[in-house]
Parts: sequence; structure tokens; C-alpha cells
Amino acid sequence: MPGENLSRDEAQERAALLSVDSYEVSLDLRSAVGETEPDGAAAAPRTFRSVTTLRFRCAEPGAAGFADLIAPSVTAVSLNGKDLDPSEVFDGSRIALEDLATDNELVVDAQCAYSRTGEGMHRFVDPEDGEVYLYTQYEPADARRVFANFEQPDLKAPFRFEVQAPEGWTVWSNGVGELTDGVWRFAETKPISTYITAVVAGPYHYVTDSYSRTFDDGTTLEIPLGAMCRKGLAPHFDSDDVFLVTKQGLDFFHDHFDYPYPFGKYDQAFVPEYNLGAMENPGLVTFREEFIFRGKVTQASYEGRANVILHEMAHMWFGDLVTMEWWDDLWLKESFADFMGAFSLVGATRFKDGWITFANRRKAWAYRADQLPSTHPITADIHDLQDAKLNFDGITYAKGASVLKQLVAYVGQDAFLEGARRYFKRHAYGNTRLDDLLAVLEETSGRDMAAWARSWLQTAGVNSLTPQVILSSEGRVTELAILQEAAESHPELRPHRVAVGLYRRTPEGTLERYARAEIDVDGPRTVVGELVGADAPELVLVNDDDLTYCKIRFDEGSLATLRERLGEITDPLARALCWSALWNLTRDALMPARDFIGLVLRFAGRESDIGVLQMLHAWANSALTYYAAPDWREEGGRLLAEGALRELRLAGPGSQHQLTWARFFATVASADADLQLLQGLLEGTAKIDGLDVDQELRWAFLEPLAAHGVADEAALAAELARDDTASGKRHQVRCLAARPSAAVKAQSWAAVVESDALSNALVEATIAGFTQPSQRELLAPYAAKYFAAIERVWAERSIQIGMDVVKGLFPALKDSQETLDATSAWLTAHEGAAPALRRLVLEARDDLARALRGQACDVAGGGLTLLAE
Repeated sequence: MPGENLSRDEAQERAALLSVDSYEVSLDLRSAVGETEPDGAAAAPRTFRSVTTLRFRCAEPGAAGFADLIAPSVTAVSLNGKDLDPSEVFDGSRIALEDLATDNELVVDAQCAYSRTGEGMHRFVDPEDGEVYLYTQYEPADARRVFANFEQPDLKAPFRFEVQAPEGWTVWSNGVGELTDGVWRFAETKPISTYITAVVAGPYHYVTDSYSRTFDDGTTLEIPLGAMCRKGLAPHFDSDDVFLVTKQGLDFFHDHFDYPYPFGKYDQAFVPEYNLGAMENPGLVTFREEFIFRGKVTQASYEGRANVILHEMAHMWFGDLVTMEWWDDLWLKESFADFMGAFSLVGATRFKDGWITFANRRKAWAYRADQLPSTHPITADIHDLQDAKLNFDGITYAKGASVLKQLVAYVGQDAFLEGARRYFKRHAYGNTRLDDLLAVLEETSGRDMAAWARSWLQTAGVNSLTPQVILSSEGRVTELAILQEAAESHPELRPHRVAVGLYRRTPEGTLERYARAEIDVDGPRTVVGELVGADAPELVLVNDDDLTYCKIRFDEGSLATLRERLGEITDPLARALCWSALWNLTRDALMPARDFIGLVLRFAGRESDIGVLQMLHAWANSALTYYAAPDWREEGGRLLAEGALRELRLAGPGSQHQLTWARFFATVASADADLQLLQGLLEGTAKIDGLDVDQELRWAFLEPLAAHGVADEAALAAELARDDTASGKRHQVRCLAARPSAAVKAQSWAAVVESDALSNALVEATIAGFTQPSQRELLAPYAAKYFAAIERVWAERSIQIGMDVVKGLFPALKDSQETLDATSAWLTAHEGAAPALRRLVLEARDDLARALRGQACDVAGGGLTLLAE
């Protein structure tokens, strides 16, 4: 990553100096097919020709500036008709521009490299049929890997793309395209930022539909819809459901935003080896192809896909139409899109429990991120592009969305949406800062938004809310107060709009709410006067209905109730909130990990919400792997496997609960009998009524068999022959790396750390297989190797691969004080390392320290375990 960074100060100086009128970009992608390049990292990269004509104005004639381009070579550069020597003006990432005129035309003819890391113009060869597929991914700043530009969000301009492609291919871009004389030419875009331009090209399977909307004034908006995937995935592509959710979303956002979709067509491309969930390129949204399901999945998977479709669609307004000025205000688009994804999911689609998923899954991401040493305010201080890359995190997305949900409760939904409508109209095709949004919300709500923003957007950390209940001798509430606390590192106490729910058993034995009060919590102690005189509760749930962003704590009586009756709470959101709170107690070393695992074993089998159940499985596995006392892990794993198998056999045949328990059983299986059952299910010699062991489930069963030495290289090769696809190859690579052999681990480590021959998807698969919790001793020697390698890897590899390696190979499974000390020593010895690299190591250190505290808690509380009855 040397020389490729861009600072905020540089971007501000350039934005003050320049304004961009237009881009014309011509790409020749015919080189994507043809002769095979030689193997090995030293081979010259495969390249394509990129010619950019960039017209712009300069506020200070005679000034100097620069354009951005990352390319192996530049053939020609001309500025205002004058040829410049590429060797003098191009340094590998920037083109120096001297003596600018008032009006300027820059033409750059370059050879740009195809990517294997998912950054820039990614090239993928399908192992199933040899077909080549291309797509672009730019955010935050990889458009410069495809064409010369001014790579910052506030230098917007209209774009015209034209593309030459191999014969028989189809090409898509942001605008409508047409093939004439062998060249794909695309309609000029509206003014947009460089990072949301896009090109997708190849022999993709393409399906079309259309959307029509008639407005109150009688005008009609017609939007051509398209969806595409690799040909090999076409048999699995349920495009009808993708189009259904798309149309529901377009209806919802037109109902609420009062601003017609502004970008013409709406294509959605499901592409291979994608690093992200999706990207909001206007008119051409890209998604990871794993959203096309090759086997049976639960409704949670369909809900997750729908949420992402709607999240990206919300970006058409929040992010594409109106864009943040710099990455400091990334939240202006991501927090809104995350909130709007859940808001529209519940309001427009069949997934009416979207807020339960939000409370349980998205907020867990936020709570973790907000307790790391790298936590930051929602409006972050982003010095440069490396900072920006790391801030696509749980704060910017999930905490920001949680805070917006709280804001809706604070100002009211009508005022919030009217503020959004004014924001779009006032700033269409422009760039904004925090103050621009606060201004419209003050207008529509009449509230002091500056004070709210100071508390919620400009400070970091999460508050804890604990109920304090005093009862009379007659068993009624004399006083109920909410205590608010903050971490010492982030002592801010905030105003919270919360609902407080009181729960008790019914004659039928269920736990149900019988009283509720909604109040504003402010300061360290707030009395809930409305609930005075109520009958004594068995459970007090602060933040009932999940209105605010906080960690829920319990009084002793409520916690005792949950230990005995958690599964009897009938409201699924309340139940999910209790589970989330108990997981936070476990992570905070306030509940022994074995107690949490015991609660999962006792009550998860009654969980009706499939998304919550899948989250409980993930949390239970994390509790066992990271927070349980080392000498209890074997027993804990046995208990989880026994419990999972019991629930698997009890689940309805063919049900999504059965599938979920089958996958969890595979995750925790280690005993010989369990592994024999998995092998029997693969071979057909064992059967569980209704369980269809499809190809995806076969790979899920094979990984633990490989990790425990049951499935060898030959078995994995045979499975790949059965599933000789891109997906099958990723699964095989993961399973190969999972085998319990020192030679395998050395080979996997070398493939990721010492070579850049693997694509991003295979790097990810190798790391996932390498790090097996059952192989701690085998992995122990790699702790020292990790610290010796990471600075070099960060300097030499792309930032995406650097992040994958630094996060994925941290020796978290060598969970000891020795590793904690080694991490601290590396940080002390590398104070001059790249800030983004240090941040990742600091976060990993914090996770390890938290795990050690959790293990100490589990040791201390080991005699009080709550195991399955």
C-alpha cells in the first residue's frame, strides 16, 4: 500500500481548487480472455487499456494539482493539448498536474491491472466451465485502479463509459448501455462520486423485469429491472424473489421519500469472490453471489438477503443522490441505510420480525465495536483513506442505525421522514456534512438537535441501564429507578428514550408483560414514576421494545427469573433482548461462560425465531472457544454436541430448525460417535428423518471430519469432483487447510502469508480452515511468526488482503498471558507502524484480554453451572 494513501487535508485542498465537469472513460477489456498468464507472484499482471478524458476547472489558474491512478504503466498523458512525459509526471499512484488553466482537459492512456483481491477490476475464471467474469468494486478509493480520476467523494461529475469486450459478452454500467460497432456505449450518468461508478462484464446469466409507479400528479416512472449471476449459478437463482423485494422496496421508498428514483434503470449483479455484502453503485448494485442459495437455507437467510437489497436501495438516496463530503461523515449514508434496511423490511416485505434480527444480530456487532479501544464517535475523525477503510465497522453501521432508531422515538417518525425529504431536495447531487442533516431535523422536529448530536454522534461508548426495584411489604412497587453507567474510558451519560416492561407468570405458566412505561432517562438515576404501585414483577426489562442503544442489565430477581424461565417469555423481541443482554454479561465477565452455555442448552430448543436461534448457536460456540475455562472446554464441547444432537432429533422433519441444529451439531462435533454419525449422513448409511443432506450441508459436515483427521485429501478431492464449481473449490480449500497436520498448517500459512498467488476468496477460505479451535497446540508456533510477518504483509499486499491476514491469523487461540504480552510488546516496538495496522492489532489484543477475563470468571463461577436438565 505504499504511496497510495490520500489525506483529508489533501482532499480538502483539491476540492477548494478544482471542480469537475465530466469524465469520459474508455476501457478495452478484450484482454480478459486469451492466453493464460504464467503462475507465481513475480509474473507481470494481466492488464487492460484505460483511456480517460477528464474535463475540470481550476479556481486559481497557474496552480498545481494531481490526479489519481494506480496502474502498472501509463502510455500517454496530455494536459490541455500538451503531451507530458509519463515517467516524469506519474509515480505509480498520482499524476502531477502543473500550471493549470481555468478550463482544463486531461487525457490519460494507461494499462491498468485486473485484480485478484476484489479491489478495482476483479477478474474471475470459473473453474466449472472456464468462463471469465469481471466486475468492479471501488469503495472507498479503488476507481483509480481502473481509470484516472480525482478520487474523493466531493468531486462529483457526470460519467460516460464505453467498453470493448470479448465477443459474446454483455457489459453493464451505471447508465443504460447499447452495443454499436463492437463497442458498448453507456448513457451519461447524473453527477456522482467516483467510488460508485461501476462496470460488470462477462457471459452472465441475465434476467429482466420492470417497475412502474404513477405519482399524484399523473406522471409515471418506469424503471427497467435486471438481475444477473454466473451461468453456473443460474439453476439456483430465484430472481423472482429478488425482483419481488426490489419492487416492494421501490414502493416503500417512493411512499416515504417523495423523491423519484433518480438513476434510470436498476440492475443487481451477484458476483464471485466479493469482499463485501453489497455495494450501492447507482443503477448497478453489486452483491456477493453467496446470496444465491445453492442448498436449503432458513428464512433468516432470505430475510438477510432482503435486508441487504433494501439497504443498498436506500443508498440511492442516502449516499448516491446526497453524498458525504469526506469519510468523516460516512455514517450519513451507512447508518441511514442500515436503519432504512430494517425499517423498510418490516414495513414493506413478508419479514415482519426484522427488528428482532436488528436487536439481536446488528446491535451485537455494534456493542462489540463500541467496547474496543478503537471505538470512535459515529461521526468519526478520518485522517486518510486507510482510516476510512477500517471505519466500515459496527459503529458506522449498526450503532449509527440504532441511534437513528432512538432518534425516531425522540423526534417522531413523521418529523424524521419529513427531515429526510427536505434533505434530499435541498442537497440533490451534492455533498453534505453532519450540520446539513441536523438543520433539516431541527426544522421538522422543533428539537435542539445540536445537544442530541453531541451526546449521541460525537462521543463514543455504550451505556449500561440497570433497574433498581424497591417493593412494599404488600408486594407492590414502591420505587423503580433506572441506573445509568458508562465505562471509565468513555464516561458520557446520555439521554435515552426507553420503554420499561414488567413481566410475570400467567396462570398458564408463560412470562408476559403486564405493565409498560415509556420515559426519558437522563443522568445517573431516573425514577419511573408511572410504575409505582404496580404488582411486583418477576422480570424488569429496561429498553423493552428496543428503542435505545444500551447494554441491558438486570436486578437480581430478574436474573434469577431468566435462569429458570427464559424460554417462557412469549414475546419474541423481549426474549431476543434478554438473550442479547445475557451474552453481553458473558462477554463482560459478569456471567460464567458455562452458565450461558447452560442457558442455551436449556432454552434454545424452544426458540421460535430462527435468526435468534442461529445467533445463539454462534454465541454458544464463541463462549466455549474463547470464554470458557480451558479445563472445562472438553466437557463443554461434549455437552453442546449432546444437546445439539438431541434437538436435531427432536426438530420437525424437514424444518428450518432441523437444518439449523444439524449445522450447529457439525460445528461442535468432536467425539468419535458424533464424527461417525456425520460420516454416515454423508455416505447415506445413517439417516435423520427429513434431513436432506444437500451439497452445501455435505461441505458443512466435511469440515469437522477434515479437522479431526477423518476426511483426508482423497476424500476432499472426491467431494470436489462431485461439486466441481467455484463454491465447491472454496469449500475444498477451507477443508484442506483444516486438516490436523503440521505440514498442512505450514503449507496453508505459506500460501497466505508468503505468496500472493491466491485470490481474495481463497485467502479467506484458507484462513477459515487454518484456525481450528480443536488445534490449539498445532497452531501455537504461528504466534511468533504472526508478529514477525504482519508489518511486511501490510506494506506489500493490498489493504483488503492485509486486513484479512492481520485479523484472521491473530493467535487468538493461543489464549494466554504470554500472547497478550507479545501483542503488547509488538505494539510498543512498532509505534511508527501504519495507524490502521496498529488499530487492528490493538483490537485483537483487546479481544484476547476480554477472553482471558471471561475465562477467569468461568473458573471462579464454575461450581454454579446451569446445565441442561
